Amino acid sequence: MQHIIEMVGVSKIYPGGCVALRDINVKIEKGEFVFLVGPTGAGKSTFLKLLFREELPTRGQIFINGKNITRLKPKEVPYLRRRLGVVFQDFRLLPQKTVYENVAFAMEVIEASPREIRRRVPKVIEMVGLSHKMNSRPHELSGGEQQRAALARALVNNPDVIIADEPTGNLDPDTSWEIMKLLDEINKKGTTLIVATHAKELVDAMKKRVLQLEDGRLVRDEERGVYRCET
Repeated sequence: MQHIIEMVGVSKIYPGGCVALRDINVKIEKGEFVFLVGPTGAGKSTFLKLLFREELPTRGQIFINGKNITRLKPKEVPYLRRRLGVVFQDFRLLPQKTVYENVAFAMEVIEASPREIRRRVPKVIEMVGLSHKMNSRPHELSGGEQQRAALARALVNNPDVIIADEPTGNLDPDTSWEIMKLLDEINKKGTTLIVATHAKELVDAMKKRVLQLEDGRLVRDEERGVYRCET
């Protein structure tokens, strides 16, 4: 089986000598749901940024769908990002655009046809349970609704992988659980998910694969794992 993501001997050292990741070796199969856990400063955000080429590793190779993304030319990076959906903790919605326009914008960026946008956007908004807020702007939404809108935007181009950085970090427990159930449904349709989180109860309940980082090292890789971080 082809690994959708593979990191081989990946280290990241920032200017000034701060070591964010040390010699990471990991393989993720298509369709897996993986939690990335560890204390603040363990290297989780750097791990995710390397996957969508916001950062380059200091050493090592990263493959997505068999392609070495560390060797991509700058003009090739947007094509990589079309295959990845990224969900940020702070949502990053465009404040003057409605939910519909925010989600449509992700398709406009890749030059999808207006017809395809009109067909796809309402379907994805319905999938995340936001049809009734399609014409609302971000400031008119609750935190959970903003996260759903951000998730719709990440989903709309039908990515191979969704990368979520603390998707429930700003949400109350009930809303967090709803978002996690939504991510689980998306995963069951075949999308690979990598979710960085501090949400111990959710990780323990969901019994997915768990990668634990500590001081930039991968210290645990467990199928049907639990959170178990000593912070």
